[in-house]
Amino acid sequence: MLKEIIIAIQSYLQAHRFIVKHRLWKWILIPGLIYSIMFCVGIYLFWHSSGQAIDYMLSASGAKKWMVAMEESWLKFLFIFGQIVLQIVLMLLYFSLFKYLFLIIGSPLFAYLSEKTEAIIEGKDFPFSFSQLLKDILRGIRLAMRNALWQTVYTVSILILSFIPLLGWFTPLIAILIECYYLGFSMLDYSCERNKLTTSQSIAFIGQHKGLAIGNGIVFYLMHLVAIVGWILAPSYAVIAATLSLYNAEKKSIS
Repeated sequence: MLKEIIIAIQSYLQAHRFIVKHRLWKWILIPGLIYSIMFCVGIYLFWHSSGQAIDYMLSASGAKKWMVAMEESWLKFLFIFGQIVLQIVLMLLYFSLFKYLFLIIGSPLFAYLSEKTEAIIEGKDFPFSFSQLLKDILRGIRLAMRNALWQTVYTVSILILSFIPLLGWFTPLIAILIECYYLGFSMLDYSCERNKLTTSQSIAFIGQHKGLAIGNGIVFYLMHLVAIVGWILAPSYAVIAATLSLYNAEKKSIS
């Protein structure tokens, strides 16, 4: 798995050189700007609403009153820290749902961008077919909804664990790793579909090569640490990097 993660991470550097060399910026900037606007507005609204929801739950349960009355202690510190962890997990849940919404909206572009990347690599053109593109879009939507469902199940389970002292502190990390896997999964599936793998075959294949998916998702997340620029570049870079990583994996006989 570690070898696959390294290949997936290195593919982002290759994706940057690939984009510059073949002048693909128009396929990067337009969806990136739309994504960034949606991301900023969504984060702002959800951060405030999730904070208010947590505050309401604490007030309704009487926990907030108890915490205010409590004197300075390690118990109070643990309680406050747990509240922060809970809000972070809720934010990750929001990010997951937002990501799948954007994947559904952007599926026509991402399917085309993945196909264009492979066509350039192999030096040949894939004949454009509207019916095939429509099939790719519908498949991408179905897979995004399937992944959203499973990830929500896992995230809700993690949310419950976040209430457990000490153990709950590690739940954001677990949630992020799951998020990375399912994000990379969606990006890799564009290439799997083009190679005539059915949905079940794609699920089985990516399940056997989790490192490629996790590595792709990790860099996607890290790019969000670079405000604006990272948000703009992340979606399309992830698609191209996933296509390159799968191509590199096949050359190195990982698959």
